[in-house]
This record gives sequence, structure tokens and C-alpha cells, in this order.
Amino acid sequence: MKKRFLSVVAGVLAVSAILAGCGSGAAKSDGGADNQSSAAETKAGESKADSAASKDALRLINGKIEIDAQLKKAAEKFKEKTGQEVVIESLGGGVDIQGQIKSYKAADNMPDLFVIGGDGDYANWTDMVADLSDTEFAKNTDFAYKDKATGKVVGFPYAVEGYGITYNADILEKAGIDPATLTNYDAFKAAFEKLDGMKDELGIQAVASVAAEAGQMYWSTGNHLFGYYYTGGLERGDNKYFDMAMKGELDDTRLGEFADMTELLFKYADPQVLVSGTYDDQLALWAQGKAAFITQGNWIDPSLPTYNVTFKAGLLPLAFTKSDMTRILADCPSWWCVYKDGKNVEGAKAFLDFLATDPDAQEILVKEAGMISPYKTSTIEPETPLAVSLKKYVDAGETSSWAWSNMPEGLAQNALGLVFDSFAKGSITRDDFVTLMKSTMADYIANNKK
Repeated sequence: MKKRFLSVVAGVLAVSAILAGCGSGAAKSDGGADNQSSAAETKAGESKADSAASKDALRLINGKIEIDAQLKKAAEKFKEKTGQEVVIESLGGGVDIQGQIKSYKAADNMPDLFVIGGDGDYANWTDMVADLSDTEFAKNTDFAYKDKATGKVVGFPYAVEGYGITYNADILEKAGIDPATLTNYDAFKAAFEKLDGMKDELGIQAVASVAAEAGQMYWSTGNHLFGYYYTGGLERGDNKYFDMAMKGELDDTRLGEFADMTELLFKYADPQVLVSGTYDDQLALWAQGKAAFITQGNWIDPSLPTYNVTFKAGLLPLAFTKSDMTRILADCPSWWCVYKDGKNVEGAKAFLDFLATDPDAQEILVKEAGMISPYKTSTIEPETPLAVSLKKYVDAGETSSWAWSNMPEGLAQNALGLVFDSFAKGSITRDDFVTLMKSTMADYIANNKK
């Protein structure tokens, strides 16, 4: 056992150290919720923008490929009202979004607007973004991204999203499980065991749809799942465990509880989807009614009609602690910045203001894209099931902040996701997972100090 454990430790940390040593320029974006589904490959420096677009068209790099159609519809509305064309270039799946934007910069082909996922991504562009403090949207939201040194608004928030564990309410009702009681680890454990014993009766393949393959799903494990370790159950703005982690330290008790929940999820997941499934595989298993839970958030709403989903569904916090956890993680998934040396900075700002203040644009983003608006003057209410469920937490003030989006660039992809992958495949035990998460975090932080 000791020999096998040391071998696994050496292997994972060797890969982590090699990739970490490449520096942020080689690390990929931890776009998280902005990084789902599949996308066509793009050559370095070459835009996928519509070749029929005019030379005066604005170009936006969007990291949420699942809202590509809705953004293009909003862009068409903007063109109808202003005459200004906006080309939406959506990236997702395993695409290195930050790397792609860097390649555009190197080729002197920068987009007018581009996505960042937090502090790690923003560090790449600090001196290249326009000040957006004078925009209408900046006066109308508490969720704008601000430069921490200057306080200037530099990032446009297009939505509030939330995640934890999503459930099929019809399956839980049939099994006699009230989702409102699932507020701690022990409650989830009892529910998972009950559902597992009723799989044939319920017509499900697995209790949970979880995907942990490091190559494509690192953002789901290293960002989202581990995001609950950082701030799950805490009041908004409480980053004590995240701040510790950014010093290379993890809390033993909290990490142990998180490891127990991770082991529970993996034990009752569909084994094929768990170790080799893509985001599409994970979503399909749950959306087809073959699993009671899925470890995704309300961003899957726009995809549900594709599967003709008719069952009731809702969101729960990933309550991994022994004590009750009633807050769900909710925040902006990412922000859009304006390239300050772009050909039409004022036009780019006008497009952002349009998305934030125009009723037609808000109708598309909220009702059709299944989002919650971050804008105070928006009166559009969500109608998609998971956005409706999430809004109850938001309205009740029962949310915790996202801290994972401020991790160093590449931490999830180049380090943490590898440990989750090994755990899912059974290469390491629960105790190994705890040990490896601590050493991998410490190693990556030490090797990526600015």
C-alpha cells in the first residue's frame, strides 16, 4: 500500500510540477461554468468569426458556449436598433480560452470584447482593458468586476449563476425523499443509499451523474466541487479557507469532510461517466432520467429542452459538512472586458449597456438563456426550472460567494483535477486524496508565486 501510494503521489505531483513550471502563459483558463459542451478547434491566432461579417463589426469572445444562440439573437437585436454588427465567437469544452485569446493578441487579432473568469485570468490583461466605470451598467449592479488596485470597473457581469447538486424532483418524490431535508453529509448518505437500493424500481442507472476525467472535466471537479471546500456554507465575502489555500494550506477537518462527500458522490456515480464521460455524457444521463442527481448548476437550463425534459428539478447546496449547510454558491460565472486599443471602444461599451438595460436583451438573457439578471432595474423574472430554484436562494440571501474563480490560472486543470481523476479511478483512497490535495495545493502555490 505504501509503495503504491508513494508512486501515485510522485506521478501526480510530477505532472503538476511540470505544468506549473510552464508559468501562466502555458496554463489554461479555469473557466468553469463557462467551459462546457464541445467547440470546433481554432488555429492559433485565427478567428472563428463569421467570414461574412463586415470589417467594422465588433467581436466578442464568449466562454459560455451553451448560450451561443441566445447571444447571437441579442446581437441581432442590437444591430436592428443601432446598425452596429456584433460577431459572437463562442468557445467551450476543452478549449484553452485564455490561451486562445493570447494567441489572438500575438497575431494582432484581438477581439473587441473578451471573457475573464476572475483574478487569475485578469492578471493576463491588467494593462489592456478599458475603464468601464462610466457605463450605465456599472451604475446598475453590485456584481461588476473591479480592478483591485484602482477600484475601476473593468468587467461586465452578464448573469448570476449558482451550483451545488441538482436533483430530479420526480425521482426523489417517488423514493419518498424530501430534498429540503438534504442539508448535511449524513442526510445525503442516507438518501444515496436508499436510492441505490431502489434503482430498478426507479428506472435509474445511478444515483448521481458525476464526471471527473481530468482532461475535459477538471473545471467541474477542481473548480466547482472544490469551490464548496473554499466557501460552502459561509457568509458572502467570507474567504478564510480560500485565503489559507492561497498560502498553500488546507484545513484538515474541513478537507476530511469534503473528502467524505467526494467519496460518496464517486461511489454512487455511473462508473463509465465518472471516469471517462464528457460534460455532454454527464448531462445526458441525468436529463434522460437515468440519475437522480447531477453535479452541475443552473447553466444546464438552456440544454434541457434538447432532451425534452418534463420532470421537476431543483438545486441544492453540496452540503458536505456534518452540520447543516443551507447556503448555495452563487456569483457571476465570468465577466467580459473591453480591449482598450480596440477599433470601437465606445461601441463595445454601448453593446454592454444594451445587454444590461434593454428589455429585449434582458428577456433573451433571462428567459431564453435561463439566467438571473445581475441588474437592479431588470424586471424580467426567470422561468427555467433551475434558475427559478436558484433565485429563491438569492432572494432569501442564502448564498455564499465564489472564491475559486480567483485561483491562480491553471490550478484546477494542471493540479487539482488530476487528483480528483485519480480518486475517481480508484488509484488512490480517501486518505490518499486528502494527503494529495494538501501537497498538490502547497506545491502549485509555491511554484506559481508572482
